[in-house]
Amino acid sequence: QVQLVESGGGTVQPGGSLRLSCLVSGSYFSNYAMGWFRQAPGKEREFVAAISWSGATTNYADSVTGRFTISRDNAKDTAYLQMNRLKFEDTAVYYCAAGLHTTAQVLGLIKEYDFWGQGTQVTVAS
Repeated sequence: QVQLVESGGGTVQPGGSLRLSCLVSGSYFSNYAMGWFRQAPGKEREFVAAISWSGATTNYADSVTGRFTISRDNAKDTAYLQMNRLKFEDTAVYYCAAGLHTTAQVLGLIKEYDFWGQGTQVTVAS
């Protein structure tokens, strides 16, 4: 059973930074593309960033490009989301996801991911 556990959420002031981590267990981490999605109250879950299994390809939502960086450490079975210059509108529950057959062309599609974490809250407040 593949399990994903996010950590690193919290409350930060606008302009601040957080780094989210997603530890994957129960399977070969390096086989999976990894994605980060978020859901704000009253809104649908949306794509934030994703990285291919090799790390060679990354993809970002326009709203976070230049501020967020996704990475992975296959030796630690962990994906990361470095979030800089956070804004009020970044407030949401952030979910990581793993996709076994998620190719580089579809990294941003929710339906392409097989396993999900429980989410971690990120709040940007002054």
